Amino acid sequence: MSDVKDVIIIGSGPAGDTAALYAGRANLSVTVFEGWQPGGQLTTTTVIENYPGFENGIDGNELMQEMKKQAERFGAEYITKDITKVDFSGENKKVYAGETEYEAKSIIVATGAKPRKLGLDSEERLWAKGVSSCATCDGFFFKDKVVAVVGGGDSAMEEAMFLTKFATKVYLLHRRDEFRASKIMLDRAQANEKIEFITNVAVEEILGENSVSGVKLKNTGSGEESEIEAQGFFLAIGHIPSTKFLEGSVELDDEGYILRKENSMTSAAGVFAGGDCVDHRYRQAITAAGQGCQAAIDAERWLEAQ
Repeated sequence: MSDVKDVIIIGSGPAGDTAALYAGRANLSVTVFEGWQPGGQLTTTTVIENYPGFENGIDGNELMQEMKKQAERFGAEYITKDITKVDFSGENKKVYAGETEYEAKSIIVATGAKPRKLGLDSEERLWAKGVSSCATCDGFFFKDKVVAVVGGGDSAMEEAMFLTKFATKVYLLHRRDEFRASKIMLDRAQANEKIEFITNVAVEEILGENSVSGVKLKNTGSGEESEIEAQGFFLAIGHIPSTKFLEGSVELDDEGYILRKENSMTSAAGVFAGGDCVDHRYRQAITAAGQGCQAAIDAERWLEAQ
């Protein structure tokens, strides 16, 4: 068992690294469990153009490496292990990486969320090569191109409408002819001349070798196959917050996102949260970093009050 830290941070994306920076600068002892994908989702992207301070954009891996080095400069210790179990019941909080126990006076959870995927080999092969789960992040790269969006909820309508700012045409693909989206969002999308709805289809394959060139579809009723040409493919079928290991320890909503009760503190005293494991709406690097900052400041003030 390690010595008791002031703060243990679970997760090393923009929220976790920013929390580590702020906690370290406040002279708190900090350990970050960065997991087996250090840097989080940003490490799967190429150029990030919407993070302030980088006129010509920055590679996702490079940005996360710089954030980590900045936090380490102020004393944050990084451990490349996943936390599999927690115990927040005592005065000191316990987390477990396998059978190894670690203790801290406070915890910041910044485990993020993963986009829900279709499970296609072509989806993985072309990820960040035309396949994306974030129109706000990547829409600009598809100026004057044709793109496809898969999904049937409000987020799919929002993604499709946002992409019409750049693309010449947006296909919206859905397995059924009924939509989960609210009527107002559906009406707006259907009124947009750039959006073409293709319903009752399942995505069989995303076409292309080194970049997206089209989508192979299968009619869910007749089984008939067809293809459309597209240079971009956007997933809008939801996200899965990385919080399963927290069930029973902090309060989660119906989708598994952490509920914050007092500023950034969860239902467990001394346990704070920020980033995509909390955020349904924005899911941006800059908003995650901001929430990491909030969690660190709240943790520092809570520790002082104790």
